[in-house]
Amino acid sequence: MFKKIIFSFLLLLLLLLIFLLMQIPDNKFHIYFLDIGQGDSIFIKTPENHQILIDSGPGPKIIEELNKIIPYFDRSLDLLVLSHPHQDHYMGFLELLSNYDVDLVLLTAVNYDDLFYSKLIKTLENKEVEAIIAHEKMDLFFNDVLLDIIYPFESLAFQSFDNINNSSIVIKVTYKENVILLTGDIESEIEEELLDYDIAANILKVPHHGSNSSSSLNFLRKINPEIAIIQSGRNNKFGHPHEETLERFANLNIDVLRNDLEGTIEFIF
Repeated sequence: MFKKIIFSFLLLLLLLLIFLLMQIPDNKFHIYFLDIGQGDSIFIKTPENHQILIDSGPGPKIIEELNKIIPYFDRSLDLLVLSHPHQDHYMGFLELLSNYDVDLVLLTAVNYDDLFYSKLIKTLENKEVEAIIAHEKMDLFFNDVLLDIIYPFESLAFQSFDNINNSSIVIKVTYKENVILLTGDIESEIEEELLDYDIAANILKVPHHGSNSSSSLNFLRKINPEIAIIQSGRNNKFGHPHEETLERFANLNIDVLRNDLEGTIEFIF
């Protein structure tokens, strides 16, 4: 009996040591384009261990994916970003908020008639998560990591959209010389408006899962990325990514990586 107690104590000590070691920052920037099916979800871990989740995909698979990255004993996130209220971008938050403590949420607060979106907003209120409304003059700093809000140009709170995709938050993430442009589901109309802004980036998260209503030629030329990431699910019913879109990337010699072909995609800087 005594040996079992000693063994259990040593095992517990070992697990605690592993947990503490995993909490030590590795002084590197990590960004993961998560394989969560047909939807968007991007996780950022800064060199100082800030944890940022941008969208959450269509369901609970986000928990499974985060469990591969975040230590089991760590159930905290510094920032959630809800790019826009389509279910393939936010449904996973409903499960996530039952498992994680969240310090801050960034969203547009647009009007959108959706039962689960209303439930999400209510859950955030009940948990007293501090909310901030995205707009173009907003910069969020996590030490050397900058989240620069490019779009929307002004607060969209309580506004209605015929095409809710075009309310998506666009963020330029910068760490040292590395620049990543995250575009939600914006379509060509918003892409055109962004041509007057500094949107150059090394890595592009392709808008709207590679749909042919996004990734216009002038937009891609303005960004001039080396790598494009397409977040789409295997054999999805929308046919994402569309062939016309893939051809534009090929013609511009932009390397394309896809969650449906490669699973979760990680960059470390």
